[in-house]
Amino acid sequence: MRSPHPEVPAQPAATTDDAVLGGRLKLLQPAHGHRAGHDAILLAAAAPASKHAVDLGAGIGTAGLALLARDAAERVTLIEIDAELAELARENASRNGYGERTEIIVADIRKPARGKSPAALADLVIMNPPFNDPGRRNASPDAVRRRAHAAAESELDPWLTAADRALEAGGGLVLIHRPEALETILASLPGRFGAAEIIPIFPRPDAAAIRVIVRAIKGRRTPPSLRPGLVLNSADGQPAAAAEAILRGAAALDIA
Repeated sequence: MRSPHPEVPAQPAATTDDAVLGGRLKLLQPAHGHRAGHDAILLAAAAPASKHAVDLGAGIGTAGLALLARDAAERVTLIEIDAELAELARENASRNGYGERTEIIVADIRKPARGKSPAALADLVIMNPPFNDPGRRNASPDAVRRRAHAAAESELDPWLTAADRALEAGGGLVLIHRPEALETILASLPGRFGAAEIIPIFPRPDAAAIRVIVRAIKGRRTPPSLRPGLVLNSADGQPAAAAEAILRGAAALDIA
């Protein structure tokens, strides 16, 4: 029987040279498949200042390097399972002048390394875990894009376990996900993280949220709270000033 989603080789045929954050960050990325977008920039913008940040599932390094471009971290560790994307992340760190402040680790976050973790004692973990539950949505035929986007909501727990393992006590966690995963996220935090702050992201003033950003603190037990949301575009489809300030002007997103 022929598979409905034939395997496509993960090797990117070509790369493009792009810029984000109003040109502050230049990125080489695959011409096809999973590419950098607003999610990574919003994730970095919602993160508090840190000394050592870990980006789980870093891809080409967009979110982690955006922390450095925003002067929001002193150094970052980028952890990515795909060796080719990790190599692009390494090159992106170097070409933006962050090579000495960036560590690249090729690893599966679901399989902790033996001994002391290279990401130990981080005070911040950011992550943009796979969004699309393959039981609800059609998975992409592109292997790299599918791995980046497709995972059941039940697979979120290994990501939170990895974040817990990487963080020092009192360290911060910031993640971005789809709104329908919020119940799963909040149910998975107790015992590891608390004081969760939920920031909804709306495409327009009259539309339902398309993303939620969740910030939490390791070891806290404080109940979750809902923060003001961010609207990306006006009712007539024009970029909202607040969103432009974040996505292109490198402004912070609702940092308390």
